[in-house]
Amino acid sequence: MIRKATIKDVKAIHSLINGYASQDLMLGRSLSELYEQIRDFWVFVDKRNNKISACCALHVNWNDLAEIKSLAVARNLRSKGIGSALVLKSLEEAASLGIKNVFALTYAPKFFKRIGFRPVSKNKLPHKIWVECCNCPKFPDCNETALIKKI
Repeated sequence: MIRKATIKDVKAIHSLINGYASQDLMLGRSLSELYEQIRDFWVFVDKRNNKISACCALHVNWNDLAEIKSLAVARNLRSKGIGSALVLKSLEEAASLGIKNVFALTYAPKFFKRIGFRPVSKNKLPHKIWVECCNCPKFPDCNETALIKKI
């Protein structure tokens, strides 16, 4: 089941994201960031155990631009379409908000290409999006791929 995240979900989201971040597979998030941005998140609740097993955020950057962030799926549930479903739900939300373009910065470009995202030069994205990048320990030598989807 996919639903909007609540305050009660923050610790589970934190655990999912930072589990991957500890392996350098994504950017880690602090609890304070997650509490502040909880309204950006969708979660997948595993019906078998009623636990948060995946998450994805849609963060609005500007009047026609948003970012897919913090997509994480529990390892035992990967390759079951949950990540795609979360991204598609985020894209539906973007469309309902009137956002025309959604981008992602990722180490898994093949995943996003399957959903219709296309590579874009990072230089084509507004400088405003680099705020998080400047605080990342990998900056400026990051090898994430930028992709974008027009809605």
